[in-house]
Amino acid sequence: MKRIFNKYIYVTIIAVIALSIVGCSDFLDRSPQGSFTEDDDTSGGLEANVFGVYSKMRSYNITAGIPAFAVHMFRSEDSEKGSTDNDGPDNARFWDDFEYTPSNGILGTYWNHNYSIIHDCNSVIDTLRKINNPEFNSLEAEAKFFRAYCYFNLVRAWGDVPLIDFKITDASQANIAKSPASAIYQLIDADLTYATANLPVSWEAKYVGRLTWGAARSLHARTYMMRNDWGNMLAASKEVIDSKIYNLNTAVDQVFTDAGENCGESIFELQCTATSAKPASTDIGSQFCQVQGVRGAGEWNLGWGWHMATSEVAKAFEPGDPRKDATLLYFRRPGEPITPENTNKPYGESPESSAMGAYFNKKAYTNPAMRAKYTREGFWVNIRIIRYPDVILMAAEAANETGNTDDALEYLEMVRAHARGASSSILPKVTTTDMVELRKAIQRERRAELALEPDRFYDLVRWGTATEVLHAAGKTNYQNKHALLPVPQSEIDKSNGVLKQNPDYL
Repeated sequence: MKRIFNKYIYVTIIAVIALSIVGCSDFLDRSPQGSFTEDDDTSGGLEANVFGVYSKMRSYNITAGIPAFAVHMFRSEDSEKGSTDNDGPDNARFWDDFEYTPSNGILGTYWNHNYSIIHDCNSVIDTLRKINNPEFNSLEAEAKFFRAYCYFNLVRAWGDVPLIDFKITDASQANIAKSPASAIYQLIDADLTYATANLPVSWEAKYVGRLTWGAARSLHARTYMMRNDWGNMLAASKEVIDSKIYNLNTAVDQVFTDAGENCGESIFELQCTATSAKPASTDIGSQFCQVQGVRGAGEWNLGWGWHMATSEVAKAFEPGDPRKDATLLYFRRPGEPITPENTNKPYGESPESSAMGAYFNKKAYTNPAMRAKYTREGFWVNIRIIRYPDVILMAAEAANETGNTDDALEYLEMVRAHARGASSSILPKVTTTDMVELRKAIQRERRAELALEPDRFYDLVRWGTATEVLHAAGKTNYQNKHALLPVPQSEIDKSNGVLKQNPDYL
């Protein structure tokens, strides 16, 4: 109970602070490129502002809803829009079929909300620079982590974007041209270097989920991974592993349950909770499970059914891999007979659904007992942002690419042994020392371990296999230009031409 109590206290503190901050929709209507003015800052104190960023991070438009799922997940061969044919067909065409149009509303939403957090962080950083008190270095580190996180979202999605690393006091100051992606990564590197140096290894229990050294170093490894910077990627991920802070002691079928929240493999997860009050509120929770919940009837009416798994990802798991049943929520279509392939094995039931995907995301499945206690939407479920197995696999990949085959095999086996558990007959140990074959094995492992989590599409892009893989999976509209999104037309219009469209979409 202590863990739940502390989580509730911390999330409630964040929620109270967040309610004092001006709503995003208001300032987005009046400011170009998601800019933020001094008058918008009505929260009290620097720590309050930082806590407000945590609240924004678990919002629908950054990590917990359709904009984030569309940008990060729908575009891979393992995910699709889901829901029903007549629910957002324009987004199915855009994200699943790569019929990109700059007028798509999700583009502007995701762009603006990332810049909203960036502006909040810039304001905190500016104030702390003026105070120049080392006692507040950890607050500056938190702000710089989140600024780096959001710029990483933007640079991966769009490439060149406006670099705004200063406090905005007038909306016109945010109306600037794009900077090259290399400059964005320079800021990301500087911010995460500072965060690594100034965040603690851990916090006292009442701050469960607050950013740590491990989160900063792990995110830095991820940014190096996107650039295929193997040396820095290996150094960062290896430091996290060698710290012995994290472990793989939680079984794979428990990691994404309530019991698995803040477990030993959790490097950074956004804290969410709920109350039994109805109607339920997202002030202290998120819509992460509601958006992805089973779109069914009766007891299986658990959500909107967006972001579903494809049959392709089901085939990717090796025989007997426990992660398959921990990832895919099986169901049958109306009138279809019950079979082992459409039955939700761990719970022995099979919902009927008219949703268009092959499987629902079990990593967003909610505990029936908790649904009875709170509400069916699952607002209380934490959002896992960085997990230890991801860092280990980053180390494995970087080690292999730098010729450290023995280390790569050791790291790969750590993840496979965790998934294997006590079942020695499954997931045999990988022994090849051929770099190409080992590369393929590590890539397969990332797909299985991180299925339906962010990064699969970006993995395909950085590996240079996106066209081949997506075409083989039936997403034949994909072209190399689709690695980057078109700049939102709404932002170009608001900038009066200062902001230019990406060249491939002119």
